[in-house]
Formats: sequence, C-alpha cells, structure tokens
Amino acid sequence: MDELISVSELTKRFGPLTAVDGVSFKVHRGEVLGFLGPNGSGKSTTMKMITGFLPPTAGQISVCGLNVLTQPVEVKARIGYLPEGAPLYADMTPRSLLNFVAETRNMDAATRRRRIEEVGAKLQIEDVFYQPIETLSKGYKRRVGLAQAIIHDPDVLILDEPTDGLDPNQKHDVRQLLAEMAADKAIIISTHILEEVDSVCSRAVVIARGRLLVDETPQELRARSDVGDLEDVFRQITQAA
Repeated sequence: MDELISVSELTKRFGPLTAVDGVSFKVHRGEVLGFLGPNGSGKSTTMKMITGFLPPTAGQISVCGLNVLTQPVEVKARIGYLPEGAPLYADMTPRSLLNFVAETRNMDAATRRRRIEEVGAKLQIEDVFYQPIETLSKGYKRRVGLAQAIIHDPDVLILDEPTDGLDPNQKHDVRQLLAEMAADKAIIISTHILEEVDSVCSRAVVIARGRLLVDETPQELRARSDVGDLEDVFRQITQAA
C-alpha cells in the first residue's frame, strides 16, 4: 500500500506548554486511522500540523511524499480537511460555497458542476442547496463541511469529529460513505465516539498529554479488556498516562 501520511517525532510547544510531544505514525492508502484521546490531548493540534495550518516546533511531516513545511501548496491540494466546528460562510448557500471551494481548487466549470451534484447526493444536502448556511441545522452544516472537504476527491482526508451533531441515521450514512471512500484514500478521523472506531477504522491510535500511547487495530484494543469493551480500554490507557 502507498504511504500517504508520515509523521515523525512531531512536537508542538506553546510557550511552556507542550501540546504534542514526539508523536510518530504512518497512514497508508486504504487505511482509516481513528485518532482517540481525551479533551486537550493534542489530537486537533496534530491534525492542524498535518494539514499545514500550524507549524510544528520539531519533527517531520509528509503527505503523498511531499514535505508539509517546504511544499505547503502542493500538500493542501491533496488534502481534504474538516476542522473542529467546521467554520463556514454563513451568508452563502451550500451550493455557492461548494462552487467557491471548487473554484479555489482550480476546477473547470464542467467539473465543478459535476462534483457539486455528486457530493450533494452523497451527503444528502440537495434539499438545502439554496438556503443560507446560517439557517441550517447543526447536522446539515456538518454535512456541508464534509462536502467541501471531499469536493476535489483528495487522496488524504483529515476529519475532526465528522459526525458531530448528526442524528443516528445521518451518522450511519456518513460512516458508510467514509467506508466506501477508504479503499483509495488515507483517512484520519478524530472522534470521541468509540463505536465509530469499530464501524469505520482499520487502526486506532490513543493520544494523551500530547504523547501517542497505543497504535493498534480495534480488535487488538478490544483484546486488552476482559469484557472486550473499548470504553474500558480507553479509560485504562488514558488514566495510566
């Protein structure tokens, strides 16, 4: 499998605070990596460094063989990013937002139209295509945020809490979509929903206090518990950190 994400000894300090401390891992094409950790563990900071939105204090990051620090434009062209909270232009409609994002991704008019229709159907947002984003529910806003992340069909997806705010049916649909896309992409999902790890992820890492503690398959994580409970395992790992 192609190695699409490589993180080596990644460190981020904010003054005296070390938010990320020597984290290393790789993600190959076809893998979905679940990024787990308590609040303040360094998950979002790590994802922001991989996408080039935050510079690391130390360490190396490559995406699709490109150096994030020295080739930032080329890297961003290959990444789809859904940040925490998914900030969107409130006065735009979902369709105008997707057209704007596609245009900034240098798609021609015909490709833009085709991709907007495709991702609108996949994420079931056609019914609200022409409503101002500020009028949408949290679930619809989240789906619009995911739509802009996949509009250019990137090789790498970095998704921070992608199902936050969705109802159970919507969560199922998004997880199914991620599973379908996973075959030819490398995907990192930050989540606090452990059932998401079981349903979507091929691997899971656990991070706490900025340090990577575990990198295993969901099955290997379950085997750490006498009752096969992921929440029990997660609690044991993070409390021992």
